[in-house]
Amino acid sequence: MKTFTLNAQTMHYQDIGEGPVLVFGHSYLWDSTMWAPQVEVLSKSYRCIVPDFWGHGSSSVVPESTHTLSDYANDVLALLDHLDIDTFSLIGLSSGGMWATELVINAPARVKSLVLMDTFVGLEPEVVHTKYLAKMAEMEEHAALTPDIVQFFDERQFATLDRNHPIRHGFRENLLSATKDKAHALAKAGRMVFGRRDMFEDAEMFALPTLIMVGAQDAMRPVLESQLMHDGITGSEFVLIPNAGHISNLEQPEFVTEKLVAFLSKHAG
Repeated sequence: MKTFTLNAQTMHYQDIGEGPVLVFGHSYLWDSTMWAPQVEVLSKSYRCIVPDFWGHGSSSVVPESTHTLSDYANDVLALLDHLDIDTFSLIGLSSGGMWATELVINAPARVKSLVLMDTFVGLEPEVVHTKYLAKMAEMEEHAALTPDIVQFFDERQFATLDRNHPIRHGFRENLLSATKDKAHALAKAGRMVFGRRDMFEDAEMFALPTLIMVGAQDAMRPVLESQLMHDGITGSEFVLIPNAGHISNLEQPEFVTEKLVAFLSKHAG
């Protein structure tokens, strides 16, 4: 992991491989290691930049100056400027796809192509918004990710992985071990994600190659949401990932990597 200091906080990121640049965004409550199966393959042909979102992995809590996902997109742009990277492609899953969309809006000329996975760039539906913000409040109240909170998120991550599968077990254990400060940092980051603005009309104006993929059994971001984005973004490609839930890149890593290789070979060079 490498580090970049911005507004007195430290962003940790991976920088692996050489070639055209790919920037990855991980899902809420995960970190940059989530992309390991894809980075292992893609780093043979591309330079892969994979930051830990604020409050996640080894990155510091959200800086005081970062209030929205648009602000965070600019934080990532600052990292890329620091690395003298001008143009790049974006691959984002869930909240990673949300801030990736904001980055395209903020710097359209710099983005060659976009991959949106298991995400939604519209406004969070009211019932879902209320439910998730209640979980953020619980994290803050208990200063921890309690077993109930962890179970709530665990049940929504995968469609086919057994509860005792190492990936799923590791996800739970990592959250249960969160310190008081980590719990508050994750809650602060979660409010940015689930309280995001509606980017749908902006996305409808996109004029760059876009691939939309979603797990067929995604419980957090239903397939319908991805179909709506596909209908709204002119020229976008749509892929349904079989036998996969929300963290589809870990549940069906070979399938996802194959689709990414094919798309990026046409649009990320």
